[in-house]
Amino acid sequence: RIHEEGRENIPEHPYLYESDVEICLLGGSCKSPVERFWSGSSTMYILQKATHNEESDSMEESKPGEALSPPELLPKESPGPAALSVGRAKQLVSLYAMVQNPNVTHLGISDLVVLPPLWIRCDGSDPEHTCWIGAEPLRAGKKITGINIYMVSCEGPTADKTCFANLEELKMEHKRRHHSSAVTTKGFARYELIQVAAIEDTIVESGSNIFVDITWNIVDKILETPPLISAATLNIALEPGDPRSPVYQVYRELQLLLALAEGLKTGVTEWPEPLESESAVELVQEFLTDLKKKLDGDCGSGSKDETEKIKCDTAAVDSYIKSIFSERGDLDFAEQLWCKMRSVSSYQELIDCFTRVIKSLEHGEIQPWIHQGSNSFLRKLIQQSYHGKMEVVSLSGITPIQMLFEIGLDKMKKDYVSFFIGKSRGSLLFQDYFISTSVDLQEQVHRVQKLHHMLEIMVNCRVLLQFRHENLFPLTQICMKYYKENPLNEKHVFQLPIRPALVKKFYQNEHPELWKVEISSGHGAKEVKTMWQVSTNPPVEHVASNNSGLFSDSTVNGSTEERLYFITETKCSQVHFT
Repeated sequence: RIHEEGRENIPEHPYLYESDVEICLLGGSCKSPVERFWSGSSTMYILQKATHNEESDSMEESKPGEALSPPELLPKESPGPAALSVGRAKQLVSLYAMVQNPNVTHLGISDLVVLPPLWIRCDGSDPEHTCWIGAEPLRAGKKITGINIYMVSCEGPTADKTCFANLEELKMEHKRRHHSSAVTTKGFARYELIQVAAIEDTIVESGSNIFVDITWNIVDKILETPPLISAATLNIALEPGDPRSPVYQVYRELQLLLALAEGLKTGVTEWPEPLESESAVELVQEFLTDLKKKLDGDCGSGSKDETEKIKCDTAAVDSYIKSIFSERGDLDFAEQLWCKMRSVSSYQELIDCFTRVIKSLEHGEIQPWIHQGSNSFLRKLIQQSYHGKMEVVSLSGITPIQMLFEIGLDKMKKDYVSFFIGKSRGSLLFQDYFISTSVDLQEQVHRVQKLHHMLEIMVNCRVLLQFRHENLFPLTQICMKYYKENPLNEKHVFQLPIRPALVKKFYQNEHPELWKVEISSGHGAKEVKTMWQVSTNPPVEHVASNNSGLFSDSTVNGSTEERLYFITETKCSQVHFT
């Protein structure tokens, strides 16, 4: 029934089977809880122990013909997945296999259906500490010929490497179990390259991380370092806003732009912490006074030095970062004004700043230079001032917020484009999408946020991993393609195929977060695998542990420290119906 109903829509809530089992149907697009042990990506059943409340406890046990209860009869909230006993799990796998076996005729099933794979959470109470039991139909075309049975056991955590398996013994055991004369091995290792962990001795929650997944053929020993001929994929997840980021000041500048955008949308502006210690009014007045003094010569003279000062205050950590925002020497009046006003902290201060600017324009005290191509209100006023006729401006309501927002949006767009087209040597691919003015202002800001997320990724890869332009270029294209097709997602993991040699110095002396070997024999439907792995984090969420992913108590800083590892082994066996 669940299989039939799931063809239309995957159920949001689990079903209750008899009185003790919840059945969840997961779609192929959902994150699989067994992805570490099974590489399938199709729809699957997850079975676990039912969680009861008072109402469900009072329910009568279902009759055989009415074993399934609709989702609404189950409690809506659960403390987390609960496991079944291994004995109960084996009974459920037997039932699953039986209803698909064409040789079992006494059940009266006229039309056999090949069901999705089944995985059952187990409590590890048996001697093998079984934490999952899985079953997957074997097919020949549309016909089912047997069942693959998976047994996943887990132990640990432990820092005692004498508990680790011997590779030759694993291979011999696989050969005995499956009567194989030859086996192949495949290795996989995951290393954490960068993790945001602590600021001033406090642990902070962050999804920022850079890690590398490496796969290779022919494994010689347990926990071996991957050879340089391996295939590697860099996984990058960087959430903006980390104060240690080389472009944190740019992030703060973006926060002001977002606050202004929110103010335009809701009518309420929450001013972020000022970027400068000096007040915006003082900075603007100094700026206008300086321009007035230079009016008798070249209006743009001296602006290069000002540009250098403005752009170099981004707390760069090396010459590369300084160069990102220091070489754009074409800031016009409006962009420099934004740099002065980005420390604005109140609505009144905003009005005071623009009052001084408009007064200087009206009296002809300044004749600033501006870029062409913008439709901002301030640029319109500046163009009018060239002819000595300016419209009356009422600095009330959202007008001053709109004025500051427009010049900030224009300026930050140019900053990001300058980086991606210039510094990262990216192509013009998708450039029009990110700086398009044909969409509303809120969507334009949304796209600027995407540009900033990409900037964080590029700069961190350059600074932390010492990536060169030839490495950054394909990463830029991957990010741009993703963000042209998807909304902003600062938790997204971007993946870049790389050569292991590119990051080897970061992991060659480190402990892996995950290391596993896969031993296989047979081909096609008759292929069987044994998988052995160690991981610093619990491999299953329904088996509790109080000290996962930590160092052992006896270790000290330095090369002698040992990680606590969970040991997991997955064994496969086949049951053939014919």
